[in-house]
Amino acid sequence: MADPKGFLKTTERELPARRPVSVRLMDWKEVYEQGDAAQLKRQAGRCMDCGVPFCQQGCPLGNIIPEWNDLTWRDEGRQAIERLHATNNFPEFTGRLCPAPCETACVLGISQPPVTIKQVEVSIIDQAFTNGWVQPQPPGRLTGKTVAVVGSGPAGLAAAQQLTRAGHTVAVFERDDRIGGLLRYGIPDFKMEKKHLETRLAQMTAEGTRFRAGVNIGVDLSWEDLRARYDAVVIATGAMVPRDLPIPGRDLPGVHFAMEYLVQQNKVGAGDTVDQQITAEGKHVVVLGGGDTGADCIGTAHRQLAASVTNLAIGRQPGTDRPEHQPWPLSPTLFEVSSAHEEGGTREYLVSTVEFLANEAGEVRAIRVAETEFLDGRRVPRAGTEREIPADLVLLAMGFTGPESRALTDQLHVPVDGRSNVERDGNYQTSHEGVFVAGDAGRGQSLIVWAIAEGRAAAAAVDKFLEGETQLPAPVKPTDHAFAI
Repeated sequence: MADPKGFLKTTERELPARRPVSVRLMDWKEVYEQGDAAQLKRQAGRCMDCGVPFCQQGCPLGNIIPEWNDLTWRDEGRQAIERLHATNNFPEFTGRLCPAPCETACVLGISQPPVTIKQVEVSIIDQAFTNGWVQPQPPGRLTGKTVAVVGSGPAGLAAAQQLTRAGHTVAVFERDDRIGGLLRYGIPDFKMEKKHLETRLAQMTAEGTRFRAGVNIGVDLSWEDLRARYDAVVIATGAMVPRDLPIPGRDLPGVHFAMEYLVQQNKVGAGDTVDQQITAEGKHVVVLGGGDTGADCIGTAHRQLAASVTNLAIGRQPGTDRPEHQPWPLSPTLFEVSSAHEEGGTREYLVSTVEFLANEAGEVRAIRVAETEFLDGRRVPRAGTEREIPADLVLLAMGFTGPESRALTDQLHVPVDGRSNVERDGNYQTSHEGVFVAGDAGRGQSLIVWAIAEGRAAAAAVDKFLEGETQLPAPVKPTDHAFAI
């Protein structure tokens, strides 16, 4: 184990400082300052190498966390990245973007703040890239089998890398002009700079994975033709249909889905020119939705010099302590202050949006809201509590309802379930032989660790389908859910 007395000598969590708000709002770089090696070693040394490591159970990838905590404490960085890569293809993504269910399952968290697992993870991979320890791993032989992966988000990339290393010829199709899916266009640079994505894509290209950007399967190439050309197909298109808010004034100019807004800014950050870009500059911005996407919109609006930013959530404000119905090691719903919230703006809870109001030019000028009340299990506006909030730009960040599956169902006749997710069996295969589903397209909107875990598991299922057997790991089943006792 790491330091046997580490959790006794260091009882508090220590994380790298965030850059001062006044400084980081001037650019789009990541918010955290460079970490201190001594601090990181102290935190890794707090790991108790539990007999039953609940952190591993809390992580869908099954990351062998105590082992790489120990190796980090011992300054064995090269061995640490080998143990980390054994279960996680992309720790540079999860170490920056994952909400870390492993930390809420940490045994130390029962009596002390949990180990800073996520920070140790990202430090391991950053050190590995810096020292050149991450090298391409091309297959020793080719099987002669071909696989098409549709979608280049974390699930698609994980499946592609696993299948390429197994010796299959893999092509990744992406309808956007660049590879990366939500990693590319959904995540602001201040959360993850795209150099990390580019570095990993370069490794995958050197391993033999082929990337085909700007190809919309179902439109540019039909699903039937794709299936006919490849020995297997993996659907990893995500769950990108946004949840709408059909109230009066919804069609007013100035009311947009969050992804319309975030994608445009990421394109501008990549050097593109976006005509009639949706921008928050000088505007009163209202963000509807209290999740990560909403926070991404808030941070983006601040950097675009919004006049004001208001974040509204229809439900109650979560507590700061673990609720009784979510005991350890379950992942609790807690009130969190992200870097974007720290940068300013107003957050309000129990607010129901009733109507979008127009100015003389026919554009949105305000939203009419009311206090939320719970009636027969439904959240409805309380009569008599209506008020107006100025709004020149409204961003809908209320989650997603499922994948864009119309072309898929029409062309391959693959059914969807009651939640609009693509149906699959216990081996990630759809009703169409040789067509598999991984990530949010099959399980619904979820975490990046679930996407990578499902991509790895689906790759194992595809490899077995093609070869009759597989040596690839399958960390999760399609029926697996969040940590449960």
